[in-house]
Amino acid sequence: MRINCPNCGERDRREFYYVGDAVAMDRPAPEAGEAAWDDYVHNRDNPAGVTRDLWYHESGCSAWLVVTRDTRTHAIEKVELAQAIKEAGA
Repeated sequence: MRINCPNCGERDRREFYYVGDAVAMDRPAPEAGEAAWDDYVHNRDNPAGVTRDLWYHESGCSAWLVVTRDTRTHAIEKVELAQAIKEAGA
């Protein structure tokens, strides 16, 4: 899989570190209990289809990227700088 970094251009995915789903998660309160924290840390959706993932360009420009891709084919639809998304309020 190749990721087109907005700063560096197209690169092999081995230059990037996959972080996970790019959707904000509600962090439990410190006193929420073991079950709530276990769910927060370990349980994630694993959808088949289009997802938005957070990647870090570890061996490149050190940018945080949001990659929209199809998990069934790994076809990448869009790559955006996470900072630009944050600034746009999306």
